[in-house]
Amino acid sequence: MTGAYERIYRTVRRIPAGRVATYGQVAELAGLPRQPRQVGYALAALSGESNIPWHRVINAKGEISPRAETGAEDLQRALLEAEGVEFDERARVSFSRFGWRRALDPQRRQA
Repeated sequence: MTGAYERIYRTVRRIPAGRVATYGQVAELAGLPRQPRQVGYALAALSGESNIPWHRVINAKGEISPRAETGAEDLQRALLEAEGVEFDERARVSFSRFGWRRALDPQRRQA
């Protein structure tokens, strides 16, 4: 596992239940600015037994990103809804209601 992946996982672990963050936000907080795809790759590499709350990371549109695994999007939505996250009629999450507001302060970037 790379150092970048470890920083990503450490950041994702800090997202509270009932909140979501974007791939870009996680990348920024992990010290990987403008590398949201790296976050996607790191989350895709997780095993099924992982305790990292991967489901709390969504795209910048407030949507669940498509996954290669069958049923993964339904699982992600179910996990988020179980934490109280709501989706609108377009299957989007409101960042103003459910977004994680961790400041992008360089002093706090090492999550």
